[in-house]
Formats: sequence, structure tokens, C-alpha cells
Amino acid sequence: MISIQCVRKAQILTHNHSMTRILIIGCGDIALRAIPLLTRRYKIYALVRNKQYFEKLRALKVLPILGDLDDRASLQRITGIADTVLHLAPPPNDGSGDARTQNLLSALAQGNHPPRRLIYISTSGVYGDCGGALVDETRALNPKSARAQRRVAAEKQIRNWAKHNGVHASILRVPGIYAADRLPVQRIQQGTPAIIAAEDSYSNHIHADDLVRCIVAAVRHAKPSRAYNTSDDSALQMGEYFDLVADAYYLPRPPRVSRIAAQHILSPMMLSFVNESRRLKNARMKRELKVHLRYETVREALLSFNSTSL
Repeated sequence: MISIQCVRKAQILTHNHSMTRILIIGCGDIALRAIPLLTRRYKIYALVRNKQYFEKLRALKVLPILGDLDDRASLQRITGIADTVLHLAPPPNDGSGDARTQNLLSALAQGNHPPRRLIYISTSGVYGDCGGALVDETRALNPKSARAQRRVAAEKQIRNWAKHNGVHASILRVPGIYAADRLPVQRIQQGTPAIIAAEDSYSNHIHADDLVRCIVAAVRHAKPSRAYNTSDDSALQMGEYFDLVADAYYLPRPPRVSRIAAQHILSPMMLSFVNESRRLKNARMKRELKVHLRYETVREALLSFNSTSL
């Protein structure tokens, strides 16, 4: 006969096991940086649409699950398997909505065991052009680019779905991500111009490893129905950023042109960044997620890169 103590112990173990399961959606650079930190504490699953990545993920102690966000029928395998979902997958490249997020949420809601927590990696582009103003998470969303509009659509879907299904959903609004291997060195080498200082826009940055720290912290500390600006302490105009990178790699600084001239020179993608200016406040990230940035500014990070690789 099984004792009551054994039954309770089994229930506790089962509960703890379910609490430790994380499903990653979107296994790009950031997810791969996060996995070694997450596997120390959690059992990790990952949705993958190409089997060629299975072996790499298994070597990282991740259980891959074959599925494609563009194919709703392929997502049945992820229903009910995770306590927490990390949604890092981008929206489609066209349209005004995010059918991928819609398909994901539909699959997660099937059955009787939706995740307890969902963390969505969004973009600070949802704020649109703020004229260089300081921006916190209470700022009204005003996306200008179609890319940012799709992110806002995803955020709204997630908030509504979470409320309906009793899920704690949190959103990380991420600016420009950089790392030693994610710098605009080629752009600078090509001599692509920047905007003159008097007309330049503010940009915002986060080191890839610090973003990972924010994601891991969000799993533990993020509050439900809460957005977080995950940005470092830099207050740089875009041209200043390019100058810092150029100096760090002993390259000529980019030439400067007027904003009007830039409209005829820069690519539509680059113009979409140049035409928006804002400075993100990160106080909520530090206070609630308890994140201590390893690279507080781009300048500090570049000095670190210099000491190790140049």
C-alpha cells in the first residue's frame, strides 16, 4: 500500500517538474546565448522548423520539437508541454498583423494546460518617433513602420490572449542589439554616411548578453501584463554610435550628410531607424527585473572588446 506521504511527495515532484519546463520559440542568436544559462535551472524545449538544427540543440541539452509558426497544424506537439514560453520569433515580413503569434497562441491554448507565463521579445520601435524625448513604458504606442505595426499587433494579441486564458504575459521592448560580432563594421567600411549632429536622431542599444540576462531575469521576476524597456544606459545619437565603432576598429569615421540628403542615399530600412528618435528609460527593468548590466554603455563595451580581441 502506498502511503499518503509518498503520494504527497510524488505530487510535489510532479508539480516541481512541470514548473521547470520552458519552451523557446525562435532559436536565433539570442536564444542560443540564453540556453546555457537556462539549462542550469530548467528543462528546455525548442520549436524548430528545420531538423538540421536538432543535433546542435541536443548538444546544448535542449529537446527540439519540429514545427513551423506559419503552419498551425504543425504546432500540436507544443500544447501543454511548458510552464513558461519564451517567444522570440519575429512577425512575418509583410502584412499588418502577426499570424505567427496568432498560430502560436492558438496552439498554446488547446487542452487544459496553457503555460503559466509567456514572455514576448518585442521592439522599442512600437513607440515610433518621439522627437528625442525620454520614453518609459507608459508611453502610448505609435508605430510608424510596418515592421513596428506588426509588433504592436502581436503585443495586443498576447495581452488579450493572456487575460482570457489566465496567463502571466510580459513584454520586453528591445532596441538595437549589439555584440562583438554584431557591430556595423561593414557599413562603416563601405563609407555609408551618417546624419549631421544637429539633425541626428537618438538611438538605443543593449548588448546581446545583457538582453539574455534580462530574459532570464524575466522568467523569475517579470510581472504579469507588464512591459519593460530592456536598454542600456547609453544616450547616443546614431552618428555617435557609428563614430565609436569606427574609432574602436581604427576605421575612418562615416561622412555626415543632411537629413534631406540622406533620404536619397540610405536604404529604406536604414531610413526607418534614422527617422525615429527616442531615449529609452530603463528604471523599471532595473527595479523589477533586478538586472545589473554587464555593459552599461556602448563605450564601455567597445573598450572591453578592444582589450580582448583587437
